[in-house]
Amino acid sequence: MKVTMLYSFLKADIEYIERELEQAISSSSPSLRDASLHLLQAGGKRIRPVFVLLAAKFGDYRIERVKNVAVALELIHMASLVHDDVIDNAKLRRGQPTVKAEWDNRMAMYTGDYIFARALEYMTDIENAEAHRILSNTMVELCIGEINQIKDKYQYSQNLRDYLRRIKRKTAILMAASCQLGALAADVPDGLHQKFYQFGYNVGMAFQITDDILDFTATEKELGKPAGSDLLQGNVTLPALYALEDERLREQIMQVGEHTTKQEMAEIIHQMKRSDVLDRSRALSQRYLRKALVILDELPSNRTKKSLRDIAKFVGKRKY
Repeated sequence: MKVTMLYSFLKADIEYIERELEQAISSSSPSLRDASLHLLQAGGKRIRPVFVLLAAKFGDYRIERVKNVAVALELIHMASLVHDDVIDNAKLRRGQPTVKAEWDNRMAMYTGDYIFARALEYMTDIENAEAHRILSNTMVELCIGEINQIKDKYQYSQNLRDYLRRIKRKTAILMAASCQLGALAADVPDGLHQKFYQFGYNVGMAFQITDDILDFTATEKELGKPAGSDLLQGNVTLPALYALEDERLREQIMQVGEHTTKQEMAEIIHQMKRSDVLDRSRALSQRYLRKALVILDELPSNRTKKSLRDIAKFVGKRKY
């Protein structure tokens, strides 16, 4: 089952958000417009806008108001991807050339900055100081996460806490903000905002850990990039972190670099699959997922709650 089937009743609103995203990245500069559109048309799950809309369904749902938050959160996500690809020197994303590969690093950084700025413009229609505080804090944390990702490259001495802090900033905090800001935009009663934040945070942590597992278990066609790309780029994810505890795997992993061949990477992946590192990684992902479902039980019951539950479970079970 595709994840879009889990919120098919939002189809018209999601299509509306998609049109708004295309309008948001229009620019009088042909280069900025083309680079931004290149990224948008590469696709994506649009999980963050979906979380905005679903959280808003618990309050006064008005698409004309909520869409500004949904568009802003997806734009922030898009901008962070452009910057990440520069940091990682990534040539492919979702099977398509990255902005930095299609143009260059300078164009990619300007494109990311432009998309960030457009996100802030969309949020100006939300007259809620708390919403702007949450968004500002989220963007600060994202930037710190990007800096830490650079600092942590090929740092095999890092620990589990370092990894969890990094993926919180890289992924979880934006999903958490999507849920919380969607609730705020729809005037959801006070007291529920933090629950929405915690739900999004735990789903986001599970989502990123699952992504990090899939980097070793999915095919190049499914990933849209070579398997093991994270490790090749120096990003020590949870499976690699666990693998470093094994003396034999540690020796192999510490030899990985830009010149590692596909055959050498395939052998490392084969050895990781034979060990317990992937099962241990899945177990941690499931712990976060269970926390999310416990929080969800505390929210009012409606049709939307079932969709949030189904998406959370999909995150934990997806093969890609």
